[in-house]
Amino acid sequence: MREDVGRNTRYYFNIRTHQVEEEGQSKASELLGPYPDPESAARALESVREREDRKSAEDREWRDGDDG
Repeated sequence: MREDVGRNTRYYFNIRTHQVEEEGQSKASELLGPYPDPESAARALESVREREDRKSAEDREWRDGDDG
């Protein structure tokens, strides 16, 4: 039987080392996540930038209002 059967591994992106890690390898203050798989964790910075861009656009729309 495989060792990973039934294992619920979560993955994190370490902002200091820029490496993907499994849970428990580094201090929480150095991590982004959890992510469901290593690929998602590897895209952490890109995901954060996309989310921030989207939220900034929403904020500008709200601030500028719709006078129509």
